[in-house]
Amino acid sequence: MINQKTLRNEIRASGIGLHTGFNAQISIQPAPPNTGISFVRKDLDSVLEISASVESVVDTTLSTTIGHGDVAISTIEHLMAAFAGLGVDNALVEVNGPEIPIMDGSSAPFVFLIQSAGLVEQSSAKKFIKISDEVGVQSAGSDTHAGLLPSDDFSLRFRIEYDHPAFYDQSDYAAMDFSQTAFIKNVSRARTFGFLADYERLKSMNLARGGSFDNTLVIGESSVINEEGLRLKDEFVKHKMLDAIGDLFLLGHNVIGTFVGHRSGHRTNYQLAKSLIDAPQAWEYVTFENRSELPVCYRDFYDEVPASVAEEALEPVAVAA
Repeated sequence: MINQKTLRNEIRASGIGLHTGFNAQISIQPAPPNTGISFVRKDLDSVLEISASVESVVDTTLSTTIGHGDVAISTIEHLMAAFAGLGVDNALVEVNGPEIPIMDGSSAPFVFLIQSAGLVEQSSAKKFIKISDEVGVQSAGSDTHAGLLPSDDFSLRFRIEYDHPAFYDQSDYAAMDFSQTAFIKNVSRARTFGFLADYERLKSMNLARGGSFDNTLVIGESSVINEEGLRLKDEFVKHKMLDAIGDLFLLGHNVIGTFVGHRSGHRTNYQLAKSLIDAPQAWEYVTFENRSELPVCYRDFYDEVPASVAEEALEPVAVAA
């Protein structure tokens, strides 16, 4: 039987929150089978475990926030993408504040941390969500939309549109046939981005207070103004793809199907995941007896990825802006 996985060892990290500006420490720990990914605020008197699920989402303004009552944890999407990209089914994330650290603005540091902790198979079968019928959502009054289509593997197609000179020479479309290695090398490194002209407005909204050149691709009047430039020629659209992978993992399982997004952000991704749950005829849980039965895209979940691949994802610069 193809089984679930969790961390072999606990691992810790610290950093600043992108929107709150608060310093935070996180601990990522092993968790029992069939418990999924969950988060706990350790800075509060009462210990409340919040499931990383569609039902727990309370806000999608420039990040994905889960919560219960007055307790919330924001900017979970990059860590969730790392869990999805490495096939981690169960983990407990403790954080001593209201936001997960942004690290360098990508998933690469989380990938490196999880691989450093190691992964171990568990005793329960791994469930996948297999799409059997098309599900889609579209934002009212715009052409922003996202959908999931039936497929025998997992792949993503994403298009962005920004009327700004910084995007004119960059690819606005990316497609990826998913695998663990493809995720690590081609998507996990893509950093969040924002416009310098929006910075003061966002700060007035209590957003982006921890943003800096260390964790954000900053776009000026005509180009990216970070000294090191871009890591990937299509880093902008690849980051949107990364966000989608993290947001889809709120379904609690890796997906077998094709994700298609056009200008999709956290709100649209969340609406898509919720629409899928509300359409039980459009999907089913599947398990697999052995590796040869697995969709090709997920077979390297059960291979040992060389450490050099994760280290490569942390390399600072690939191409100049």
